[in-house]
Amino acid sequence: MTAGPADIEVINAEFPRGPFRAAIFDFDGTLSLLRRNWQDVMIPMMVDLLAATGTTETRDQLGVVVEEFVMRLNGRQTIYQMLQLCEELQARGASPLTALEYKHQYHDKLWQQVEQRVDAARQDAESRAQMIVPAADQFLRDVQTAGIEMYLASGTDLVYVRDEVEVLGLGAFFGERIYGALDDYQNFSKAMIIEQITRDAGVAGSALLGAGDGYVEIEEIKKVGGLAIGVASDEEARTGINDWKRHRLIAAGADIIIGDFGCHAELCQLIGLV
Repeated sequence: MTAGPADIEVINAEFPRGPFRAAIFDFDGTLSLLRRNWQDVMIPMMVDLLAATGTTETRDQLGVVVEEFVMRLNGRQTIYQMLQLCEELQARGASPLTALEYKHQYHDKLWQQVEQRVDAARQDAESRAQMIVPAADQFLRDVQTAGIEMYLASGTDLVYVRDEVEVLGLGAFFGERIYGALDDYQNFSKAMIIEQITRDAGVAGSALLGAGDGYVEIEEIKKVGGLAIGVASDEEARTGINDWKRHRLIAAGADIIIGDFGCHAELCQLIGLV
């Protein structure tokens, strides 16, 4: 681990330095704060369902179980967390609904919080700015200026992702290269999008730049030999580092850790975009 410019932690000094031809970004927690604190909706919902099975476990014990798999699967499509929920319910003698039904229940609960943020961001520029990870739009502009084609891949449902990207004014950076979760979940994964970039677009893995706040995207970027920037964003404070994310991102293989993109100019110099 070596020191980089202020607010940039270099984990792997031998990180790929391009030249980069494509970049892939996660959305929630990496670029967007519209869905911050989603886990405060998902985890209690799951604990309620597990508690209703009649298990002898306390709510605190169930909370530990649920938090472990929810955060372990963070970055994958939401359906995978719901599939694990179904397994936990079955293990406690319940006959669960389908994972898709639980996913829809969760989205309905989460939307009660997110809708207000989306509406405010749609109507007011100041509210919109508060819902973007600091300086994320500036870094996207830097990447665009460098002539790098950008892709967005999110574990959130595609219909929401497309709308929220536009609400935040980020759509022009990605065009049609926006991907998200589908009800037919086997037809989408971040690994599939990375494979599409490297195979169909003919981009070498070492020419791929990626940024995300979840384990999954960092791991997949490193599998193909790309540069993985871990965004350990503190979504509530909008500044600083979330230590839990940082440790997870380092474990996944992140080359560089940042808390947000306020360091975008220094970051671009470090990775060779300028």
